[in-house]
Amino acid sequence: MEKKRVTVFKPYPFEVGQKIHIDSGRRAGDWQVAALSETKVTLRCPVTHKEFEWARFCYFVEERDDLAWPGKD
Repeated sequence: MEKKRVTVFKPYPFEVGQKIHIDSGRRAGDWQVAALSETKVTLRCPVTHKEFEWARFCYFVEERDDLAWPGKD
């Protein structure tokens, strides 16, 4: 069998209280993980404190210690 280059994705294992930054897309910005279920993640805006529940969607790209959180738009 010929081997091919394959990109593999897997859902990120969120933790409640975790501070995250989504780099692009309609959910771009700073968030805090407010709640989790098997299929959903609830994210809270650190500025407005509004919460939104979405199907789990994020995939890990990198972890950095040098970002201001929450950042300024």
